[in-house]
Amino acid sequence: MENNQTTNSLPNRLLFSLNQLKRSPLMLLVHLSVLLLVILWTFPTAGLLISSFRDKDQLAVSGWWTALSSSEQNLISRTQGPEQQTLIDGKYVLSGKIEELSEGDSILRFGWRSTKPEAYQVDDIAEMRNGGSLTVSADGQYVMTSIKPFTGSRGKRIFYTALSSPKFSLNNYKEVLNSEGIGQSFINSLTVTIPATIIPILIAAFAAYALSWMRLPGRGILIALVVGLLVVPLQMSLIPLLQMYNSIGTFFGVPSKTYLGVWLAHTGFGLPLAIYLLRNYISSLPKEIIESARVDGANDFEIFVRIVLPLSFPALASFAIFQFLWVWNDLLVATVFLGNGENELVLTGRLRELLGSRGGNWEILTASAFVSIAVPLTVFWTLQRYLVRGLLSGSVK
Repeated sequence: MENNQTTNSLPNRLLFSLNQLKRSPLMLLVHLSVLLLVILWTFPTAGLLISSFRDKDQLAVSGWWTALSSSEQNLISRTQGPEQQTLIDGKYVLSGKIEELSEGDSILRFGWRSTKPEAYQVDDIAEMRNGGSLTVSADGQYVMTSIKPFTGSRGKRIFYTALSSPKFSLNNYKEVLNSEGIGQSFINSLTVTIPATIIPILIAAFAAYALSWMRLPGRGILIALVVGLLVVPLQMSLIPLLQMYNSIGTFFGVPSKTYLGVWLAHTGFGLPLAIYLLRNYISSLPKEIIESARVDGANDFEIFVRIVLPLSFPALASFAIFQFLWVWNDLLVATVFLGNGENELVLTGRLRELLGSRGGNWEILTASAFVSIAVPLTVFWTLQRYLVRGLLSGSVK
């Protein structure tokens, strides 16, 4: 008996092995594609993270992939002021050390003219005008001489190329977090995002249940209308919506720039996706559960609150992730409906103003990015286990 089972199972095992071999190239291709996508998405994020800790001077001259290697930087320094000059052997001398040179850095080349900033090697004697000279050593020590006394209110310029060792610090984060108004903007973003995430979920959950389990005239048309609204661009409807909101606010004497306006705008723009996503999930729930509750005398509200909502938590969490990320990172809707006042500016608007007010101080952009995504990342990692379940629900029945 055992021999017959072994004999019968052997062909099945061989067939299973052959099927696995046929599938393996396809599975390998799928795994490689997923790995490639992960790498493509991870590399920019890793580069942004590394750049946020780098020194701003090094960040301006080299890429993040060179963060662990030394880099050359073209810099400018000044000697001591003319009041520090001394007379030695009939020549006026200014000597000292370049203050901008950090520990571990060394000078490779130098010059005294802006047109030729790298004309001389270290320890060379650079001939200057009127019989003067300049010598710079690798550790930053310099000696400048002149037959005539040095004049002016500031020291003379020295152009040099330095080999800088890798530098990492929290200065970029300190500059962003210590900026004026950043705390208020953070609170404003939470004030906008939390209600703008909860309100559409509540409305969409009721609508999704009605479109799934209640007999309504024209239900198919309503579902088609919701699907059609998914493709309407936000920018197309923003101006008409703003005009309508201002007209209603003027009629009732309500200020136009309020949190209520931005909540309603985000609710309107988020409802089509919310209804579509939640309806797919709720309609896939077992019909027997709903019918049993009705037989027991439960009305639609009781079924929705006690049965549908608890079972629909994965779909609710999935939409909450999308809505929270969108509202938190939004700048357009918040600017239009809330304004740019100091007390109303959201975090994305504050970071924009921070960059604009500081001209070329763009290195804080990397730190600003991670400051702004800290809260969305926390929300995502908290609810991400429900994301796939909520998105794929209802796809197969």
